[in-house]
Amino acid sequence: MAPGQRTVASLLRIAGLSRERHFVNYHRVLSRAAWCPRAGARILLGLLVDTFVPDGPMVIAIDDTIEHRRGRRIKAKGIYRDPVRSSDAHFVKTSGLRWMSLMLLAPIPWAGRVWALPVLTALAPSERFCQERGRRHKTLLDWGRQMALQARRWLPERDLILVTDSGFSALLFLDAMRRAGITAITRLRLDAALYEPAPMRLPGTLGRPRRKGARLPTLAEVLAATSTHWQTVRVPGWYGAAERTIEITSATAVWQHGGLPVVPIRWVLIRDPLNRFAPQALLCTDPTRDPAQIVRWFVRRWQVEVTFQEARSHLGIETQRQWSDKAIAR
Repeated sequence: MAPGQRTVASLLRIAGLSRERHFVNYHRVLSRAAWCPRAGARILLGLLVDTFVPDGPMVIAIDDTIEHRRGRRIKAKGIYRDPVRSSDAHFVKTSGLRWMSLMLLAPIPWAGRVWALPVLTALAPSERFCQERGRRHKTLLDWGRQMALQARRWLPERDLILVTDSGFSALLFLDAMRRAGITAITRLRLDAALYEPAPMRLPGTLGRPRRKGARLPTLAEVLAATSTHWQTVRVPGWYGAAERTIEITSATAVWQHGGLPVVPIRWVLIRDPLNRFAPQALLCTDPTRDPAQIVRWFVRRWQVEVTFQEARSHLGIETQRQWSDKAIAR
């Protein structure tokens, strides 16, 4: 809403405070004042929820982004995979700061689309940076779990829907979301090991209770089977574009891997009748959810990348120019 330079001054004009005598205080909040970002994130989230999603399911997303920074004083920079320039067959490395962001995916009435509104962002430094300073390294899964559980503590009564990319398709993460009452939706491999639920334990049975039932066909086999029943669904705003007609099929199962938790899921297999994209699969940790609604929630995740791109291109958002211990001492 305030592209270009002089962001704070533009915001004051939008809010009708262009004649505010003490306008400099608004700049000092960011440059000099000592304040708690987590407390500010909670206030911001509450305002956004009251304005855009006062009731019903609340869709949130977690994703990471790389801020390209150079210089000796930017100590927390590392070498990471560039998600923009890399592909499945081409790996590109980049240097910078890696940020993990929790966003509210809210429909904006006057925009006619869904916006990804960041409410909580944390620096996720590299493993090498943590080892050099004797700190415990936290992976992206650790950061994502902490941020999602923080949102649950702030909103204990809301129905939270968390959509993420394939990097969060991990059993430990999904089990933590399920136990916290958060419905997680992410991608699922077509060769994932899916099973039937464990059968009822008969009285007098010895040994450990079974954790899973019989092995089910893989989703790749379901995709190739001629007996698979497909349902036609029209999805509005397909990855930020126009409405798209797709075909889906769905069922419930349990996902399990040796030594890891057993997670009940509903899987949704998607294919394009016009073959414009490769078949893909989604999982939802709440087996009772409607398959078509799962797809509609997941395609909102595209707005996350749009938010990162527009923040850099039009708003010029960046962190402090000298990211050092002294710069963040306050």
